[in-house]
Amino acid sequence: MSSPTQKQPRRLVRVWYFIRDGLPSAGRYRRYIIAIAPFLIGIWALVACYIVLAPVTYKSSMSLILPGSGVGGMLSLETIGQASSQTSSAFSSPSLSPTQNYKRLLTADLTLRSGAELLNDGSDRLPSPTINLIDQTNLILVSIKGSSPEQAQSRLEALRRAFLTVLDQLREDEAARREAADRDRLDELQQKLQEAQLRVIRFQGDTGLATMDQFGKRISVVDALRATERELQQALSEKESVTRSLSDLLALSVDQARSAQLLKADPLFQSLLESYADTLSEWTQAQATLGPNHITLAELDAQRVSLNQAMLQRGQTLTDLPLDSLREFVDLSVSDSRERLLDAFLAETSGVVGLQASLEQVQEQIKLHDDDMEALVQTAARLADFLREQRVAQAVFSSALARLDTNKSDPFASYPLVQTFETPSLPGAPSSPSLPLAIVGGVLGSLLVTMGFLLLWLRQPIIQLILPKK
Repeated sequence: MSSPTQKQPRRLVRVWYFIRDGLPSAGRYRRYIIAIAPFLIGIWALVACYIVLAPVTYKSSMSLILPGSGVGGMLSLETIGQASSQTSSAFSSPSLSPTQNYKRLLTADLTLRSGAELLNDGSDRLPSPTINLIDQTNLILVSIKGSSPEQAQSRLEALRRAFLTVLDQLREDEAARREAADRDRLDELQQKLQEAQLRVIRFQGDTGLATMDQFGKRISVVDALRATERELQQALSEKESVTRSLSDLLALSVDQARSAQLLKADPLFQSLLESYADTLSEWTQAQATLGPNHITLAELDAQRVSLNQAMLQRGQTLTDLPLDSLREFVDLSVSDSRERLLDAFLAETSGVVGLQASLEQVQEQIKLHDDDMEALVQTAARLADFLREQRVAQAVFSSALARLDTNKSDPFASYPLVQTFETPSLPGAPSSPSLPLAIVGGVLGSLLVTMGFLLLWLRQPIIQLILPKK
């Protein structure tokens, strides 16, 4: 035995000792081979059975892709309303994955049975496909097996068609349910709109005020009447100023001027006035050449006085004026310049009367409108409220109706669009049994069995190699 202070041999020397002294003797290898051979034969027998007896299957593959962007749209109707539709991307939510949803739909029993019905090969359902989701992409890889390349391809095509049909049915069912809910809401909005319209019609019929434009026109009428009133007042002021000037110039009042006009218009008075003027002229001339007692002068004077009395009596009959006023009118009538002034005075006076009548009529109309204005303002305010309610109800109803149409424009809101990136392939070689896979499996099995037996047989030398010698 070695002493404690004796140095341990180096590792390479220990390995050499293991090879020299630890390996079994040559006579024991036969027993080892006999012990391990049944296990190796069994492994390769299984491999051979797999290659020979396993049914030949083919695998068809396809790729589906889901576009990731959302869509949006907006519809605006002038004076009615607007509706907008915005569909977010199906991949915007971190908690939901449309690829996982579609993976479940592809393997659902309903989809597999629908595919079998489309394929019509006597089976009640398709075999479960293999689904692979590619990370960080929107791709779905789908494969399915068949006993022949054509069967595998037809099965996958049937699965694809059944899957798309199921998606269409889900979209149609969602659209129908949404449309039913929207139409119920539209019925409520339409009823509110009809009630608002009925209130407006009843109010218009009761008050006679149909539109706010009509109220505005009535306000404009009052403004126009007030403008006309100001114009008439200005024109009346001007006419009255001219009338006062003529009245001062003629020293006559309006009644006196009208009496003078009546005398002027009477033929008998004018005939007496003309005869009186002629007689007065002859009497004045005769008075200048004849003596006061001359018979011709006396006759002319008597004739003048008689005509004057007859003229004054006729004037009193027409005007009921005193004699002094009638004498003044006689003097006025015989003067052409004063006659023109009188005509102008009477014309201006008539204008004043006409303007006063027009002004009174306008003021009366303004008063009538002012009396009704307070009630009209309250009526217009209520009408404005009713019309606003009607417009709001109409806008809401129109927007809801437009939104119902815009919602139909994107059927892929809940179930995103799926496209076939790669159509079902026609496999050129069987997917199983796989000779390379079988050989690799046999080799690995053989290695594992061999390693197990080696560890069992060489356990003592290995332990001695690992543990240090005392």
